Amino acid sequence: MKTSFAFTSRLGRLALASTAAAALAACASAPQFAQPDANFEGRVSVVETPVVYAGSTVKLAGSNFKPGQQVQFFYEGQSISGSPVTADAEGKFTVQTAIPAQAAPGRHPVVVSVTDPAAALVYPLKVSPNVPLSGAERFEVQTEKLVPGLYQSAYSAKNNTVFVTSAVGRPPVTRSELVKLNADTLQIEKRVSPAEAPARRGRDGTAQPGGLFAVYGVGVDDANGNVWVTVTRQNTVAVYRQSDLALVKQFEPGAASHARDVVIDERHGKAFISAARSPNVEVFDTKTLQKTASIVLESGVRGPAAQPFATMSLALDAASNQLFVVSAGGEVAVINTATNAVEKVLPVKDAFSASGVAYDAATGRLFVAAQGSDNVVILDAKSGEVLQNVLVGAGALNVAFDPVKRLAYVSNRGSGTLTVLDVDGNIVANLDNKPLPNHVSVGPNGVIYAVNKGPADHEDSDNIKRIQPK
Repeated sequence: MKTSFAFTSRLGRLALASTAAAALAACASAPQFAQPDANFEGRVSVVETPVVYAGSTVKLAGSNFKPGQQVQFFYEGQSISGSPVTADAEGKFTVQTAIPAQAAPGRHPVVVSVTDPAAALVYPLKVSPNVPLSGAERFEVQTEKLVPGLYQSAYSAKNNTVFVTSAVGRPPVTRSELVKLNADTLQIEKRVSPAEAPARRGRDGTAQPGGLFAVYGVGVDDANGNVWVTVTRQNTVAVYRQSDLALVKQFEPGAASHARDVVIDERHGKAFISAARSPNVEVFDTKTLQKTASIVLESGVRGPAAQPFATMSLALDAASNQLFVVSAGGEVAVINTATNAVEKVLPVKDAFSASGVAYDAATGRLFVAAQGSDNVVILDAKSGEVLQNVLVGAGALNVAFDPVKRLAYVSNRGSGTLTVLDVDGNIVANLDNKPLPNHVSVGPNGVIYAVNKGPADHEDSDNIKRIQPK
């Protein structure tokens, strides 16, 4: 079944009255208010199309509905699914709809109206901006294929080397490497696989293989000659020696819940770890290799929309003793790195599912990348004022700011691009970086390192790019 409908630029939340009107439109006769579905667990998702663009056709799939339930989709009071579809014996269905060519990018609230028994939900159908490629001639790009499952990279200024992490698959992860590269040639100088992790408990409570202490996030400590990595699956971190990648210390599981990113503050001898399944930033002493503190972050959001602060990416400005922590809920916390005190929490308007953060010390501006809204929000770090909101590409995952050329680089995982912005938010270039850009980090003299992962059968998967403005 396929139908088309009109998106307008008017977004925002759908009022209860609109929901009720849409539900009434699904019925040819007046509703009878029969027994509703008191345990409704229906879910809707877009399938077969990783990114939805204006002018495309999308397939919506339902799951966890009651067998035989009648389902219809509405936008602005108009049906976008034609006749109701019926959930099958497994509570599933699919329906197609066409996105108009003039559809505005954004999260469009589609009402999912259900009968037999009655229920409803609002599904945020995201239409992503289709930003054309541009500016490739302004950059020199060197590409090298590395190992499967690339995640992050970090540059050592002292040794002119780049450290890259990789991990393949879900637990138990059996393939993971920490790789050391020459920063100029991108040639592998050393590589090592982590040690085996202890057995873990499966969902049924039985013991299962633990796999490896797989490595994901990475940060460089030039003061002590080490490299720190997050060991996400075992909720911990590890430290390796830069020179030969020998393991210096593997912290016990549980040291940092779903450890994600790590940055090293050499000035204060601290490693800061974002713990993505808690509102914490964990602090470790880089000299003694001991955990010293847990900084608990509190969201400033109140009311029905309140949720815990969900720590994601980190950005350090060592000179001003500031650590910036972005929350998936659309906030940035500012931590004093000398005292570990939380100085303030700034709301980031229009950043949905925020995941990346970078800082420009010269202007005091923050760059927040948001996967759910496909944008970068630029705000003043002192006042919290939003200065610019830039649509960059589907799934804006990570952002890094180069202080030499004064450019921000954004990895757009969904669209397979790397968008380059100036400090005012103007798009300088939009570079091809398919299939799945995962991370970008700052190197020397305006150089940026961008890692890419993706399906094993894609020729451009698992490469690193050395990008330098001409």
